Amino acid sequence: MSRPLTGPGRDDPRRMEPGVDDRGVVDDRPVAVEERVVTKPARTSAAAAFALAVGTAAFVCVLIVILSPIGLVLGIIGLILGVLGMRAARRVGITGKGVAIAGLVLSGLAIVISIAFAAGMVTVLNNDSAVDRIEQQVDQMRDKLPHHVEVPQP
Repeated sequence: MSRPLTGPGRDDPRRMEPGVDDRGVVDDRPVAVEERVVTKPARTSAAAAFALAVGTAAFVCVLIVILSPIGLVLGIIGLILGVLGMRAARRVGITGKGVAIAGLVLSGLAIVISIAFAAGMVTVLNNDSAVDRIEQQVDQMRDKLPHHVEVPQP
């Protein structure tokens, strides 16, 4: 009788070398061997996920006009992370190409809108007549405010 194979289940006397039956008779028939392939689930690239998060934050900051400079900085960071996420998605077992593209698009939009807003502000502030009109409107609103306001005391 032949020896059992090594590895998992080596103590099982029924597990013997291929082609040998339980009586020790050698058989010429091929024996089917079961192979199991264990695959890991694909992971999304962290850079792609951060690109989407930062791109979304940049876009929201740009839409809130006063936070436009922050949106510009976040947009640049989002572009860099998006490119890194696209590169990482090329590797085997890593996904996130679509997530990286969405982050790139949002970051790009945030940068374009922020630059357009900054250019518009510079244009308005360099135009003396526009600045004079803004000052007149501020003075008119200030004149409409009451001079004396009574605050009730508790």
